Amino acid sequence: MAEPVSGWIWSQNLLPFLQLLSHYVGHAFDGADWQTVAAGIEDTDDERPDGWYAYPLAGTRAEVEVSLARAAGSDVLMVTVTGLPNRELRLRTDTLISAFASV
Repeated sequence: MAEPVSGWIWSQNLLPFLQLLSHYVGHAFDGADWQTVAAGIEDTDDERPDGWYAYPLAGTRAEVEVSLARAAGSDVLMVTVTGLPNRELRLRTDTLISAFASV
């Protein structure tokens, strides 16, 4: 199994991050997805093992799981994506995380 891709992004970048990742895996990310994720991350805490929220993105090209948790006292979301089937998708995901941590 492929290694997960992890990092952090600014909280305000979560929607575009998920939209682009969904595009890469072939998942039609919509308003219902967004409402579910937005509600799911409300009480997350990256310092608690049970404080993470996981959301599946089942697409035509891949099925991945995005785990998210707020970093205590900051505007940062910790992100881990698992199930990435190939090097190209892992690289794209890593690039997304890097980009959304810097803007």
